[in-house]
Amino acid sequence: MEFTPSAEFQVTDGPRDIGVCFVGDGFVAGYGDPKALGWVSRVVGRTPTHGADLTAYNLGVRGDSSAEVMNRWRTECPPRWEDRTERRLVIGVGARDLDGGISTARSRLNLANVLDEAAATGIATFVVGPTPTLDTDENARLQVLAEAQADVCSRRGVPYVDCFFPLRDHEQWQSDLAAGDGVHPGQAGYGLIAWLVLHHGWQRWLQLDG
Repeated sequence: MEFTPSAEFQVTDGPRDIGVCFVGDGFVAGYGDPKALGWVSRVVGRTPTHGADLTAYNLGVRGDSSAEVMNRWRTECPPRWEDRTERRLVIGVGARDLDGGISTARSRLNLANVLDEAAATGIATFVVGPTPTLDTDENARLQVLAEAQADVCSRRGVPYVDCFFPLRDHEQWQSDLAAGDGVHPGQAGYGLIAWLVLHHGWQRWLQLDG
């Protein structure tokens, strides 16, 4: 699906000054990566800007649920967007909802609320889905969540990067998890997430194709 910005979001003429806020949980923060890069810094570092001025802010908090992210993006992002001509929001939530007893329906609603509020205020959004673990039962629930998030984004024309199905049976991903806590990846795993983001609409969403 081609990404079409909401009527409220516009890329203005002249020099582009882009503020991108990444909000989410420990996966957004890059927890477990010995290089302290996570997928966010890897993606930003490999993004050719074609002359645009891009400022990225990592607002990931380890252990945050979708409800917590839904509440805090409203206060944490606006100061980072001040004086920027383009406001963009990247969301990576949901994996911790399972531990907190948040239902799939509620998790789905939390994401939808963020996307709808952002669209109504002229903010472009991009969603990176949850990743699989080494636990079969946990993965069954994560699959339901990933599919729900994909549906929420599809209904709104928001880009969604599926990380669950490409990584579930990926040998390098599994070995990286096994070397850690079984949930968060290390350097190789975060590199895999970054690759998925970069190759699934990232440049098109930023409208930096040249």
